[in-house]
Amino acid sequence: MADVATGGTLDQYRVEELLSRSGMASIFKATDTESGRAVVLKIPHIQFESDVVFFERFRREEEIGLSIDHPNVIRILQPREKSRPYIVMEYFPGKPLIASLREKGRLAVEEALEIARQVCEALICLHEQGVVHRDIKPENILVDARGRVKIIDFGIALLKSARRLTWTGLSPASGTPDYAAPERIRGKRGDARTDVYAVGILLYELVTGNLPWDEPCTAALFHAKANQEPRPPCYHVPGFDHALENVILKAIEREPRDRHASAAELLADLRNPQAAVRRRYSSRESRIRISIVLAAIFCGSAALVWLSSPHG
Repeated sequence: MADVATGGTLDQYRVEELLSRSGMASIFKATDTESGRAVVLKIPHIQFESDVVFFERFRREEEIGLSIDHPNVIRILQPREKSRPYIVMEYFPGKPLIASLREKGRLAVEEALEIARQVCEALICLHEQGVVHRDIKPENILVDARGRVKIIDFGIALLKSARRLTWTGLSPASGTPDYAAPERIRGKRGDARTDVYAVGILLYELVTGNLPWDEPCTAALFHAKANQEPRPPCYHVPGFDHALENVILKAIEREPRDRHASAAELLADLRNPQAAVRRRYSSRESRIRISIVLAAIFCGSAALVWLSSPHG
């Protein structure tokens, strides 16, 4: 069996154009000859079709995609029949967000916020269905001329109900290093807060044109993520909005328990960063008041014990 090439056909699809090629698969624009509509085909390279673990991950990616119906998630289509493994997706006339970043350096804050909000909307849907994307990054987000967002690529997504898979010739991906959460670096599977972390890094990069850490190699980056505080956005953009900065820094906290607990919580903060700061200060003040009361109770109890005890 030969690799698919432009100008050929694959089942009911006429292959029109190579859109991209990775180490494991090629992405083609094609036409469904039965409906006449444009689609996208993700076709694994032949050498991976015999890899049982790769095939299972590829099958799971399709399964996850078919189960999700959300306007901000690329839609997976079911062909009438298949002569080999591949995934059929809707054709979306957008370009990867990474292209806009390379072109502009950084985006206007409101444009970046709108993208992050739509990503959060998609993640809320995914997380409700037990799916953690685990690879949110500019390359996996398409944006069209109207500002509509689509998340793509569920290649390393975690389906909570699925068993763990072990790779036999390839190392398991923990996500793109710049966007990988510290718990993924430590080998944990991750949860919704892993995606929250990636959205925080994404938004940081969109509004500053930089990343929180600037390390020369992956090992140094992983060490920095595990041990160093990120540079705040105002380091790159003097006068950056303090409230939004706090929201971003909370999303990329080192420990999952210190981040937003869900994409819905992050979305609420992105819709109103000023209110998020007020809530945080109010919560901190409440904790301080509780600590003072508890300290007073402890001191009072200690004093009573001391007064009631015999003294020589």
